[in-house]
Amino acid sequence: MQKDCLENFNARKVVIIGCGFVGAATAFSLMQSGLFSEMALIDANRDKAQGEAMDISHGVPFAKPVKIYAGDYDDVKDAAIVVLTAGANQKEGETRLDLVKKNIAIFKSILPEIKKRDFRGILLVVANPVDILTTVALKLSGLEENRVLGSGTVLDTARLKHELGEHLNVDPRSVHAFIIGEHGDSEIAAWSSANVSGIELNRFCEMRGHFHHEEAMQRIARDVKNSAYEIITKKKATYFGIAMAVKRICEAIVRDEKSILSVSSMMHGQYGIDGLSLSMPAIVGKSGVETLVPIKLNEEETKKLCSSAAVLTEILKQNEI
Repeated sequence: MQKDCLENFNARKVVIIGCGFVGAATAFSLMQSGLFSEMALIDANRDKAQGEAMDISHGVPFAKPVKIYAGDYDDVKDAAIVVLTAGANQKEGETRLDLVKKNIAIFKSILPEIKKRDFRGILLVVANPVDILTTVALKLSGLEENRVLGSGTVLDTARLKHELGEHLNVDPRSVHAFIIGEHGDSEIAAWSSANVSGIELNRFCEMRGHFHHEEAMQRIARDVKNSAYEIITKKKATYFGIAMAVKRICEAIVRDEKSILSVSSMMHGQYGIDGLSLSMPAIVGKSGVETLVPIKLNEEETKKLCSSAAVLTEILKQNEI
């Protein structure tokens, strides 16, 4: 952000657009984080926004001071981050890509409103399919590329770390591995670059008594990819995990951490992919996405990544975006 743009900029303000399961859980997670002193909730159903704001505000005495209220689009003017969760819910038996038409239509009503307010902060897209909608948000908002990012595969990556931690009986925070590509059915576990505290993954597995590497990798990747479908089958929606992922991304932005997170951002020729937002490791700080981080991929992983990108590109073409 340019210095001359900061006069009416509140670095401690967040706006959440969409107060469904994900939006409400995100608001609750951000309230507990202590990152912000002001939080505006916007929803097409203003009563819903007011109800969530009241409910979450009643927990503030147990947390750090933050003003939470139902707002409108004028509130985005001075916000540091706008979190865009508005969209149709993924239903049982429905893929994230099935949501495309409905959620693109919703974005076409929201993004012009943000654009009119001369928004100076970071736009964080969370609604699904997040990679496609991040591309759509970039085109409709007119914002610089670094300032528009999606939650990408940050949650999928956390799920992978969790599964590996369980498999190896080790703290998942010591696992370094990424899910890349589409946040969806064509996502890729980047096994080539995976390690545990610097120790190559297969070697660490053998240290812990696991020798059937291919079988274990296929099972874990499958469980990670299908976890959202399983949760939706059991409880109709997923929201706590993604809310915590959003909190983590906001943390990296507000604190200018330069953290490496697998957010969705625009690709320009990396791995032969161009003009598409895709979930890849990137350095995230106060200006949004600083740069993508090249990770080691083998030939098969690179091929799968390009196939994942091709699927999303075709969907965008079909929807004339």
